[in-house]
Amino acid sequence: MRATGGLPGADGAVGHEAMLLWLPLGAGQPVVERSGRAYERLCAWREARAPLDLYHAALEVTTPTARYAIELAPVPDRNGRTRGVVGEGAVGSRWLGGLRWFRYELRCWRDGVIPDRDLAGTEPRRLSEDPERVARLLGLLPAVPHPVWGRDELGLGEMWNSNAAVSWLLATSGLLTPSTRPPPGGRAPGWDAGVALAARSATRPLG
Repeated sequence: MRATGGLPGADGAVGHEAMLLWLPLGAGQPVVERSGRAYERLCAWREARAPLDLYHAALEVTTPTARYAIELAPVPDRNGRTRGVVGEGAVGSRWLGGLRWFRYELRCWRDGVIPDRDLAGTEPRRLSEDPERVARLLGLLPAVPHPVWGRDELGLGEMWNSNAAVSWLLATSGLLTPSTRPPPGGRAPGWDAGVALAARSATRPLG
């Protein structure tokens, strides 16, 4: 689905900051937490390894005039503009994407909140305080791809989800570093899909 809203700009003044948050999957949501643990146990069994903690990524960006919460989340209602929604995609199947219950949204929410922020297991990671890099990150939000959540329809080797969108943003904006990986003892399903798509786009011939 196409982008649905506008974005803030950055004016080059001091006071810019981009932060990466690693949030335990399902924190504060027992059903999601239990489902995530079951999924990880199955993956660990298939890959003959020990289960790991699961995380999902979100971003907080500050400019001299505002603070933005950036994340992918289910669509709760039709008032996306109030949450700074800049794009939407289908969950599970494109055939079901016409129903709100099977859509996700990408938010750049001015003065918004990330619901489970206070449950984060690690401190936020500062990505950059450079005005140009922060502005580039914000400017890339309308270009974030929106494949079907939970599927690998682009052949990236991993499903697309919120982690994929964040890693695509960081890789494309030049903010991806070894320090942006998930916390020790944890993993973020979908993260490598976003990195792979960014690399694919970067090597695509022009014209």
